[in-house]
Amino acid sequence: MTTSTAVVRQELAVAAFKKVYDVGAIEAALGELGDNANDALRATYEKMLRTGGLRFCVKPNRMPAFDRITEDLPNFCEPLEDVRRQIALCSETDDRLELVPMLLLGEPGIGKTHFAKHLARLLGTTSHYVAMSSLTAGWILSGASSQWKNAKPGKVFDALVHGSYANPVIIIDEIDKASGDANYDPLGALYALLEHETASSFTDEFAEVPIDAASVVWIATANDAREIPEPILNRMNVYEIPAPDHEGALRIAQTIYTEIRGTHAWGARFPEQLDPSPLERLAALKPREMRRAVLHGFGNARLAGRDVVGVEDIALDRLAKRRAIGF
Repeated sequence: MTTSTAVVRQELAVAAFKKVYDVGAIEAALGELGDNANDALRATYEKMLRTGGLRFCVKPNRMPAFDRITEDLPNFCEPLEDVRRQIALCSETDDRLELVPMLLLGEPGIGKTHFAKHLARLLGTTSHYVAMSSLTAGWILSGASSQWKNAKPGKVFDALVHGSYANPVIIIDEIDKASGDANYDPLGALYALLEHETASSFTDEFAEVPIDAASVVWIATANDAREIPEPILNRMNVYEIPAPDHEGALRIAQTIYTEIRGTHAWGARFPEQLDPSPLERLAALKPREMRRAVLHGFGNARLAGRDVVGVEDIALDRLAKRRAIGF
């Protein structure tokens, strides 16, 4: 088996500038603030003036190595192929990359969030993570009014204004787990943000000035599409992500091993390839479980004084106990 590092290498990107907000509008808003205005809002406007309204809008400068990426993420061929088509359209022109919001449907632990983070690296931009299962109010995405105590901007404003990119990847994880009531819908902001026209003049409730969020790359994950409102589904390309087959699971296990090894100084102690026996054992796990098992495997090997992860270091019984008690 050949080792691929495609999913952990950031592609070289072509960067153009895009205006995400109008500095003149910020100056006007700052000038209209009264003496009793929210100090955090005043500081936000002042920072926006200092940093200016231009942000990088990036795209790969060549067709990325999709063959190697699909080897590492074999169950994500369909969304990757759609991304490939859009890159092919704009790679030789000045056009910006436009991706329809994606919804990745599949059982827990098969690598949906893992894929989303690596797509950001593939595109040369940053990623921002929002766990919908822990949200109870829409202001997390769209900000809370500055009239409220401890109010602050939402995730979208923060990614665009305080970040460096006009087209970050924003991962809405477990969108089907969002909870709230009629007055505080966690998904409310998405009705505007997932439409190109309305996203281009999105107003955060804290800052109360329009920002251009039309270039944001949206990736949502879910286990059950029935829990997602139909208007949200209609705004997204929906992909059914299957569990990887055995050969695919072997490739994913090697990829995870390679990634963990390459991101830690202690990884240099270990060989580039994982032996067949521990690979086979890992292939029985879901990708989320693989990551924990590989990390524990490295530690178990070092505790035993070895620089090679063996099959005895992959402790499946520990993972089985976690499932049994409901984690």
